[in-house]
Amino acid sequence: MRFFGWSKKIYPLIAVLSSVFIIIFGIVTARTINCTYYLIGLFVWLILFGCGRACLKVIPMFVIVGGIFALLAYASSGGDRVSALSMANRFGALFLALVPGMSVEPVAMTRCLSSIKAPRGITLGMLIVMSFMPVLRSETGRVREAMKTRGAGSVFNLRIFYRAFLIPLVTRLVDISDTLSLSIETRGFTLGKTKYTVYKKEHICISDALFVIGLILGAVLAVVT
Repeated sequence: MRFFGWSKKIYPLIAVLSSVFIIIFGIVTARTINCTYYLIGLFVWLILFGCGRACLKVIPMFVIVGGIFALLAYASSGGDRVSALSMANRFGALFLALVPGMSVEPVAMTRCLSSIKAPRGITLGMLIVMSFMPVLRSETGRVREAMKTRGAGSVFNLRIFYRAFLIPLVTRLVDISDTLSLSIETRGFTLGKTKYTVYKKEHICISDALFVIGLILGAVLAVVT
């Protein structure tokens, strides 16, 4: 679902800065009920701007991790609800801060950093970091499927985990890293000060401005009310 039918995703740098803003705001105002209202509104706001899938993905993590730590804070503080609310708000801000970044494609971030002439080392690092988790998830699934096919046994057995899961996974990741380095070299991606052009640039549009305005306006209302 996109905001008013717009199909463009959030501008990459705006997504990163939004994540930082959400974390800081959540930490500073965690002990207030207005922070909870803000996070709920932010959840809806992110869905309206095309981050619905990412929002749904972080819900189970927040419920499990945030719920556990909120209960621990409640128990350790002698039944203080404010402490539990504060812990829940902090984890809510943390997981919601992941959403804008999850909606950014690695190639879009690379184009954005290249357009603003960011150091090539930073651009390459961001590309690798953003591409690593999907690759790790995919390779983990393949190794698990191979274990099931061969009847290797349970992954919770330490000996089976080491020989049938960990070693094949590390081997696959090493092979992928070698392929990645060759791919980067073939495409002429260097860390030196060489001239380069960006074929398809990322641009800030009206939806990005509206997203930032809503993000900041909601934070202001949460503080002053």
